[in-house]
Amino acid sequence: MKIIQDLISNINYDAPIIEVTKGIFWTAVISRYCGLSSTMFRDCAADKNTAMYPEKPYTEMTALELSQFALASDIARASVGLAAINSLLEPDYSRCTEVNASDILLEYGKNKNVSVIGHFPFTDDLKKTTKNLWVIEKWQRPGDYPEVDAQKFLPISDIVAISSTTLINHTLTDLLKLCPNTAIKMLLGPTTPFSEVLFEHGIDIVSGSRVLDKEKALKHIREGANFRQLKRTGAIKLLTMIGERLSSKGVVPHGE
Repeated sequence: MKIIQDLISNINYDAPIIEVTKGIFWTAVISRYCGLSSTMFRDCAADKNTAMYPEKPYTEMTALELSQFALASDIARASVGLAAINSLLEPDYSRCTEVNASDILLEYGKNKNVSVIGHFPFTDDLKKTTKNLWVIEKWQRPGDYPEVDAQKFLPISDIVAISSTTLINHTLTDLLKLCPNTAIKMLLGPTTPFSEVLFEHGIDIVSGSRVLDKEKALKHIREGANFRQLKRTGAIKLLTMIGERLSSKGVVPHGE
């Protein structure tokens, strides 16, 4: 929660909510910009006493008001809140490069112990280059490990790549506590906020996406496009922002 509170408190700009779109895979909030997050559906059994909808329509709120939803235990609300946060943030482009997180992991994960929280499409390729690869996932596929195994593998990892959906379900802080200080820690996925606050909390690399064409993006989000399909439309671009701890050492690309 502290990470999310710090993310919100460090935003010095507000804007009215223009539109909220919740697709099968992605949630988009348009205010200052178009912000994305992974769509999460509420657990009705766990949140019986939580109202499904806000007290007033989203479009009568500001983005900072809606950002408070990111603190909610209801993950459906929290996913909207993260998209609202992302709708206000602008990356420091001087510290960014247009590189996919998978490219960084493939290059710097060679012969290293790598843990990945969440099953990403690139994990099969990553297995071919790492010394050990531990994919930790709530809903395991063959070869994945359950969430409890994070306690075993993260402390011995050289690189830890964490899905930014951990901001939505509020597990990121506990995961970071398991990582060695020497490990490179990456937060990745479209939910990732481009905020330097994350560097202050121990993240070294933030890798996410920026919407270039909001109308095209919304069209495909409504139609159920997954991330790869959305990327192929040209509506978004991938960006990676590097923290000072690594960029000063030239460990990863520093941007143009």
